[in-house]
This record gives sequence, C-alpha cells and structure tokens, in this order.
Amino acid sequence: MKQPVVNCPQCGKIIIWNSANRYRPFCSERCKMIDLGQWATESYRIPESEKQEGETLKKDEK
Repeated sequence: MKQPVVNCPQCGKIIIWNSANRYRPFCSERCKMIDLGQWATESYRIPESEKQEGETLKKDEK
C-alpha cells in the first residue's frame, strides 16, 4: 500500500504521512510550534458576518 504524501501546512515541505513522523501533519517540531503560536495569538480567526442594517445582536438588545 502506498503511503500518502502531504504538504506541511506551515512551510509546504512534502512529507510522507505515517506514524514515524511524530509531528504530522507538520514536518518538524518547529513548524508545529509556529502553528501553535498562531493559534495562541488568535491569528487564525473566522471572520464575523456583517450586520444587516437595522439588525441587532442579542447581546445588544435590552
């Protein structure tokens, strides 16, 4: 069976997806820690949808 090949989500390096790579899906501990740091500083965010005119959010309602 052929092992899957993926790109490291941080640096793009091509790696083989197997249990020998303890940092998968990353290529190294460095890339894993960079990604963790981006999560910790909230660099990864889902954008908020814009409010329609006249629409209020529940927390704004009184």
